[in-house]
Amino acid sequence: MRLSPEQVAQIRQTAAESFGPEARVWLFGSRVDDRKLGGDIDLLVESDQDFPVQALLRTQARMESALRLPVDLVVQTPHSQPGPIANIARITGIRLA
Repeated sequence: MRLSPEQVAQIRQTAAESFGPEARVWLFGSRVDDRKLGGDIDLLVESDQDFPVQALLRTQARMESALRLPVDLVVQTPHSQPGPIANIARITGIRLA
């Protein structure tokens, strides 16, 4: 996994503050592979609550500012349709929280 312990802690903290302490977070994509270089941070967040789009965008901006890297944020809530990206993230990703 190509994230530092500090970056993982920042992701966990921001996700908990934004989506609640029960939020589940997976890292997926190129950052899972230690042999690859560069790339953004792909995250899947599963929450038991629904959130307005503005809250999701603010959370993404907070993560990007704290991590100083682009973040792609996929959020699954009780009322969102499960998509193929979320399924891939669960299968190939690393659970962070």
